[in-house]
Amino acid sequence: MAEITVDMSEYEAFFQRLKAAGNGAFEKELQLFLEGLGEEFLRIVQDEIISAEAVDTRLMLASFGKGGGGNVWEISNGGLTLTVGSTVEYAKWVNDGHWANPGGVSVRFVPGSWSGDRFIYSPGAKGGMILRQQWIEGYHYWESAINILEQMMPKFLEAKLQDWLDRYFSMF
Repeated sequence: MAEITVDMSEYEAFFQRLKAAGNGAFEKELQLFLEGLGEEFLRIVQDEIISAEAVDTRLMLASFGKGGGGNVWEISNGGLTLTVGSTVEYAKWVNDGHWANPGGVSVRFVPGSWSGDRFIYSPGAKGGMILRQQWIEGYHYWESAINILEQMMPKFLEAKLQDWLDRYFSMF
């Protein structure tokens, strides 16, 4: 009978990499990937705000950050969660839309006077203007950014999966 010899050295290296990936390294990589997606998402949100010309100051644009309090949205993937959002309350109103006259009052008198095309509020004035409640449509920059990220995700995931396979399971 002939003796059969199997070289397991390459398989041993594979099993060592599998063990390393199972010892939390892969989970850390996944968390970093999720954080990177969050950063990319915030960049897209800011681009959408700019392209929609949704703000006339940079306060809202600069308010988006990772893990901040206030007006926050969350992205979850299994047990991993990334919190992104804005620190200004009105960011949600700009996105979703809002009533221009909050409180449900359909008509409201505001005392003051006009100077050219500018209204000057003056509490004791006999004249003024009447505000009617109206719906201000939102810019929906958040949903637009989600759609863009969803279109980009297959390429991101494919590249990251290939990177992980090369790093943890390459036989070379």
